[in-house]
This record gives sequence, structure tokens and C-alpha cells, in this order.
Amino acid sequence: MDDLVSRHCLALEGEAAMAEDDVARALPHVVGWSVVDGMLHKRFTFQDFHRTMAFVNAAAWIAHQQDHHPDLIVGYNACTVRYATHSVGGLSINDFICAAKVDALLD
Repeated sequence: MDDLVSRHCLALEGEAAMAEDDVARALPHVVGWSVVDGMLHKRFTFQDFHRTMAFVNAAAWIAHQQDHHPDLIVGYNACTVRYATHSVGGLSINDFICAAKVDALLD
């Protein structure tokens, strides 16, 4: 799979969700992410609330740039990020692109 971080999300209205075998092939390219309840899921932990919120704001900026928005569950020192593509009714390449971009925030 080519470099996900350098890709841009595409409009996928009317497209099909990724097949399970395609998801299984894509998953190793986003280390630490897993599929939970049909969503791409990862929990990030931080030293304090300030760092957590800085991460949340950076993730929100990625969502804005890509026009692809995650569910964020925010606590004092952690944020869980969950992606799914509602327009396809499941996972899409856009979820993996955004997951890679979120991971790149911490590289």
C-alpha cells in the first residue's frame, strides 16, 4: 500500500465499504489501530490535559483538511479516535488515510 500520509481523502458517496480482506491488508499500515464495532479505533495517552487537547485540536485540523471526521472520546490524559465512513456504511481507504495522518502527529 502506498504512503497513506501523503494521500488525500476522496468523496466516496455511492461506493461500497472495504471488504474484510481489504481491511485486513490495510490494517498493518496503521500500527496500533484495530477494528472495534466496525470502526477503526486507537487510544492515545498523554501526560496531561494540555497535551491531550493539543492532540485533539491537531486531529480536528486534519479532519477539516480532509473533510473526513472521526469520533473523538476525550479524557484528562487520553483520547480515543474512531473512524468509519458513513457514506459507504463501513470502513474506507479514507479512514486509513486519516489514521495515518493522526499517527504522524506524534512521530
